[in-house]
Amino acid sequence: MFPVLLTGRLLTLRELSRADADDLCTVYGDQKTVEHLSFSPRTWDQCVALIDSAMKDAETEPRRVYMLAAAKDGHLVGTARLALDERPHSAQIGFALHHGLWGQGLGTELLHLLLRLGFDTLRLARIWGARSPDNAASAAVMNSAGMIEEGRIRRHLWTGEAWRDSIAHSILSDEWSPPAPKPTAEQTHGKSCASPEIPDTEPG
Repeated sequence: MFPVLLTGRLLTLRELSRADADDLCTVYGDQKTVEHLSFSPRTWDQCVALIDSAMKDAETEPRRVYMLAAAKDGHLVGTARLALDERPHSAQIGFALHHGLWGQGLGTELLHLLLRLGFDTLRLARIWGARSPDNAASAAVMNSAGMIEEGRIRRHLWTGEAWRDSIAHSILSDEWSPPAPKPTAEQTHGKSCASPEIPDTEPG
């Protein structure tokens, strides 16, 4: 499937291009953003190499890796990755968002767009992801999307300095339901924001 283009309320998932190099370096070159990821901050050249690899994957048939840009207002602010497992009914996902945008519900939307790609578009049966045991924010985002914590994968990743365990979460196709769209200002005008049909806060 090429190209991918999925739009949410605030974010768009799309293919990476060379024009994203500077923005990707802003995300992947930031120490706080990659603190719980499996690598240290990336250089500009490394980001360009990653984009080239993603573009090559996008043109491969059958496609097995979807390395995508998470864009806001036209600029890359994060990344999303879905890679099919050896058994193609299942895939592993990963995502990153620049730390300056944390706490605004964007991580939750980014994850839901990834799940939409996997379940609605690719018709997968199972999607899973692995996080750092110290990444409480990622745990909250995956839990809010209905991803069940499965357990600990010991010595899962070498970070460049030490081995790191990971906590695995997964969700099945019959467990996932897309989030209800948020109402517009016109729809909510004159109504209490405590309506049982409209949550007061967004998870994540």
